[in-house]
Amino acid sequence: MASVDFRDNLLGISWVDSGWVPILNPGNVLDYFSERSNPFYDRTCNNEIVKMQRLTLEHLNQMVGVEYILLHAQEPILYIIRKQQRQSPTQVIPLADYYIIAGVVYQAPDLGTVISSRVLSAVHGIQSAFDEAMSYCRYHPSKGYWWHFKDQEEREKTKPKSKKKEEPSSLFQRHRVDTLLLDLRSKFPPTFYQPKPGDKPIPVEVKKEPEPPTEAAKQEEREPATKSSAPAPPSKPPPEKRARLQ
Repeated sequence: MASVDFRDNLLGISWVDSGWVPILNPGNVLDYFSERSNPFYDRTCNNEIVKMQRLTLEHLNQMVGVEYILLHAQEPILYIIRKQQRQSPTQVIPLADYYIIAGVVYQAPDLGTVISSRVLSAVHGIQSAFDEAMSYCRYHPSKGYWWHFKDQEEREKTKPKSKKKEEPSSLFQRHRVDTLLLDLRSKFPPTFYQPKPGDKPIPVEVKKEPEPPTEAAKQEEREPATKSSAPAPPSKPPPEKRARLQ
């Protein structure tokens, strides 16, 4: 497997040399940045040539090529170094910026990288939201689509059930109920009686009263009485037919 060169993407790495951190200042920060272990430093730059020839940094303005300059300094914690392509003493093209915070070197991202990172983060958040929303979607041929949330079930389980207040009964309702209970007791008397709670129930002897005669029986008794009291009228024979005289 081919090894990946870390120089292809320098935005995700940092570099620090703890020996230089206590003595960093605007005069030696470029020397600190030009350390051989620094992955952000290009050894083919003009700064390396000036350093080997023991020249001052003013000679960089007379050279052509890649160079590093101190762009901004805020002692003792922040230093900004720019990498640029010099084409003439008065014309340069910025290539990259590096910032040193508390001795740690980072590469500043360019505008395209910042926009790409923000768009990627936004798309990832939107995709995650859609995936989570789809996990709550349910479908059934008879019901169609609906949402099923787990939090809703937990809330319904933990939600205290409100008790309905019972309204007191009126005097008419109590009197009516007592009347119905007495009527039922008279129609269906109890067959057992328990003197005290826990005692054995005692059967109650119910005396059956003779049932009053019904209206049909009374009517049958009345009919023979009327027949016996009133004598039947005598039956008359039919009239005789007489022959007509011609």
